[in-house]
Amino acid sequence: QVQLVESGGGLVQPGGSLRLSCAASGSIASITSMAWYRQAPGKQRELVAAITTGGSPNYADSVKGRFTISRDDAKNTVHLQMNSLNPDDTAVYYCKVLLILIRWTTQTQYWGQGTQVTVSS
Repeated sequence: QVQLVESGGGLVQPGGSLRLSCAASGSIASITSMAWYRQAPGKQRELVAAITTGGSPNYADSVKGRFTISRDDAKNTVHLQMNSLNPDDTAVYYCKVLLILIRWTTQTQYWGQGTQVTVSS
């Protein structure tokens, strides 16, 4: 059993910052990749940022230069530092982890519960 717990969402003014966290726990042998997605009202869910084993990050063009994804492998945790936020960043943010369970060889995907980020004056 694997659990993903997200935290850090909230209401912030344009230009402000938030830091999201996602902690994975359970029978985890290794984590292949961790990522953040977001879904705004009436929009498709989109990839925001991802980081693979070894620390190679990827970002959506809309957030590049403003957001930073990082991981703490010792704690099975991924963070998303969001700076210079604007109203277009308003969405529910979801953590996704691709991992291998103990005594398994097949990768398994897990999603967090989502955390609301609202950017408004």
